[in-house]
Amino acid sequence: MNMPLNAQTLERPGPTGADTAVHQARLLPTPRELREQLPVAPFLAKQIDQHREAVRRVVRGDDDRTLVVVGPCSIHDEVAALEYGERLAALADEVGGRFLIVMRAYLEKPRTTVGWKGLLYDPDRTGAGDLNEGLVRSRRLLLNLTELGLPLATEALSPMAMDYLGDLVSWTAIGARTTESQIHREMVSGLPMPVGFKNGTDGGVAVALNAIKSAAHTHHRLGLTESGQPAMITTPGNADTHLVLRGGRGVTNYDANSIGQAASALSSAGLSPAIMVDCSHDNACKQAERQLEVARSVMAQKDAGNAAIRGLMLESFLEPGRQNDDGDLVYGQSITDPCIGWDDTAALLHELSA
Repeated sequence: MNMPLNAQTLERPGPTGADTAVHQARLLPTPRELREQLPVAPFLAKQIDQHREAVRRVVRGDDDRTLVVVGPCSIHDEVAALEYGERLAALADEVGGRFLIVMRAYLEKPRTTVGWKGLLYDPDRTGAGDLNEGLVRSRRLLLNLTELGLPLATEALSPMAMDYLGDLVSWTAIGARTTESQIHREMVSGLPMPVGFKNGTDGGVAVALNAIKSAAHTHHRLGLTESGQPAMITTPGNADTHLVLRGGRGVTNYDANSIGQAASALSSAGLSPAIMVDCSHDNACKQAERQLEVARSVMAQKDAGNAAIRGLMLESFLEPGRQNDDGDLVYGQSITDPCIGWDDTAALLHELSA
């Protein structure tokens, strides 16, 4: 099916009713139309189901490997992302006895105020935005990465985006800013893959525990069918949610005491004490290279017998650091949060797998 990339633009008065206040609405394809244009081959659909089940087994503790969600902070260059994926697929085979590797394929970038919102919304980074192009390029990229044999992870920022892309994802994160959102909890209740809720930006875990409880239950929510028709969606509940510790407000929470307290809080709430540690963000004190020592510390705790630790998250790209999005860009370097480079990533995972 041919999909209109140059969408029709509609205008309507803004909420103030003033003549100068005009909202623009550019029509998008329905989820069904996008999936028909860029379909998942049957063998890939089966592979994704197997990847989701493998992730579930690690999160539930049925597989004693450690889940490692690793990759760029956000993807701005599809070519560099594919090269990273090719390298990661080879590395995943080498360390597969110790780790279940899942590639970060983050297409939406949450912003504290304003800024580039990610490949999905503004693929050419002009500031003008082009969701039609972003949807096509994002789905094509996920398909290409899936063909490498990799399980994929993303952060679900817009619930509607998951209608277009979620069938290609094996693990999903809900960020610290959205863990408290009822809309996101209801969305997770209907997602067919394991989901990690991050602790709040203040470092506390109570909000995430409430989110895990909520997402485990059935909900009735406002949504869209695959054909774009508004509908009441009834969700079944998601039994495979877990806590992601990422620190908060300059305070880390990857130490043994913090992880022990979080596991106790989960158990006291009647929840599975399954914990992933985000080695970046406040746990790394905003310094990408500190992810290495965080990962080593967490895996030492697991090796010492802490069975609650089920996963790690690392921000990693081909080149270390970050750059501003202006002028000639360094190939394979983040334009959002700083990352560790490929050499350090591969060396770390080989070291820890040994």
